[in-house]
Amino acid sequence: MGIIQYDPIYSLCKISSPFRRFPRATAPFRIRAFSTAVHDKPSICTADELHYVSVSNSEWKLALWRYHPCPQAPPRNHPLLLLSGVGTNAVGYDLSPQSSFARHMSGQGFETWILEVRGAGLSVQGLNSQDIEQAAHSMSEKMEDVLENTTNGSVSSKKDLDNISGAVSEPYNSASEVVETENVAVIGDLARLATAWDESKLVAKLSETFTLLSERVSGFLGESQAKIMSARLLDQISKLLVDSQLYEQFNEVRGKLATLLETRQTSGISSQITDLSEKLVDIIEAGQLSVSPPLFDLQARFTSTIEDFQKQLDLMVKYNWDFDHYLEEDVPAAIEYILKQSISKDGKLLAIGHSMGGILLYSMLSRFGSEGKESRLAAVVTLASSLDYTSSKSTLKLLLPLADPAQALSVPVVPLGALLVAAYEVSSRSPYALSWLNTLISAEGMMDPDLFKRLVLNNFCTIPAKLLLQLTTAFRERGLCNRNGTFFYKDHLHKSNVPILAIAGDKDLICPPEAVEDTVKLIPEHLVTYKVFGDPEGPHYAHYDLVGGRLAVEQVYPSIIEFLSCHDEK
Repeated sequence: MGIIQYDPIYSLCKISSPFRRFPRATAPFRIRAFSTAVHDKPSICTADELHYVSVSNSEWKLALWRYHPCPQAPPRNHPLLLLSGVGTNAVGYDLSPQSSFARHMSGQGFETWILEVRGAGLSVQGLNSQDIEQAAHSMSEKMEDVLENTTNGSVSSKKDLDNISGAVSEPYNSASEVVETENVAVIGDLARLATAWDESKLVAKLSETFTLLSERVSGFLGESQAKIMSARLLDQISKLLVDSQLYEQFNEVRGKLATLLETRQTSGISSQITDLSEKLVDIIEAGQLSVSPPLFDLQARFTSTIEDFQKQLDLMVKYNWDFDHYLEEDVPAAIEYILKQSISKDGKLLAIGHSMGGILLYSMLSRFGSEGKESRLAAVVTLASSLDYTSSKSTLKLLLPLADPAQALSVPVVPLGALLVAAYEVSSRSPYALSWLNTLISAEGMMDPDLFKRLVLNNFCTIPAKLLLQLTTAFRERGLCNRNGTFFYKDHLHKSNVPILAIAGDKDLICPPEAVEDTVKLIPEHLVTYKVFGDPEGPHYAHYDLVGGRLAVEQVYPSIIEFLSCHDEK
């Protein structure tokens, strides 16, 4: 096992191992790296090395899986970066030694890196360098437990679905989560359950919730969204009092609160919010003690309403990122770090993006093209990616309801990984009720069943509604845009001078060939090569088959390697 050594000047964590040591990171992103030798890596990481890179203005440490080039392969002039799809991690590029896109590329001589963006895979938040290794091992064990338990049949879909309804899997956080359990002795009539201590606690909880809304939930919500959320909470409370004599009193307090919540937070407003919260709690207590008729358990229901709402706000703050965070912070930090660690003849690298990974690459080229700047990309390959899905029949149109901010705020996260784990047994056993989900990932007969299982159970993560909300703009006129709606990525793609190989699968229901082609048409002809894989008689390629399908190594990979080799030599 290697010995971890910390550099006090650059906070660079190096390892004593048979591998060469890497140069210190001195990039303007204030990058700090944590590297391990093979024996120190968590077992879920099948790369040669696991690195961590910090992102400026963020607590996230992004995981980078590194694969050394094969010594017998031709020497290459550029490292290779792989970017994954939305809600996925590095596992999809390295399912097994016999089916590994990343390992195949390193076998061709490319020093290969896979980036896991914030919230994905082994990336961590809010940890010191000393704690990263422990956190990575903890997450690895959880991922492997899912695969093992499902393989042994000890995880039922019912149990998984119950877990999803009760909680959402969250990124690893260093702060310990404390769950308080209170034993309340119920003495006497339920109508007299409220006490002075209970009331003060309820006032504090309610005040905190309203204050968060007044502060726009740490910048997550815009003004209109904050109004929607506060109105929703007040509606839920009002339903508890409907048809009672207290309903009119509540509406009076409600109107004053709504006015305050539209005002930016100040100390004076904070005290007013507390006063109005006390009045609300008094109204609830009056209803609890009412005798004509008594509103039994009103305080308990009121407390439950507040707690559920607070959990929703907490999720919004924890999963507070969108597509532009990936584009403007995560990917640039990774590129900067890779170019410091690797050999590149001209300060550029090659990049391959699958699904959203390809969308990120298109968007980068568009951004740099519009600004007349060099992108530091020597050549790009996109797999099943597009900036505009309006003309296609993509199944991603199921996300369109999230384009309504009110709907998106009702579902702050989509636990894609947990949902697929829960659905896996249902889709793989008679009567195969959800088997249609499988065809969204892989065409029939294109993936080994064991590899498909690992892909479904280990490759997917939780997705913030904020991210999906931005991605749904790809289904609107002018295609994908930035979070402010002021920059449309397809409008500037033609200004890029980077060669692109765009690949589509003939039976891809998520990103159909026509969607890929719509983006290809925006690129100057001398810079783009477009290929569709799959034959009318078969085999067919669905969304993931371009990376992990059983015939990809024979049909898809050679085209990618030929393209990259050509532009690596220039």
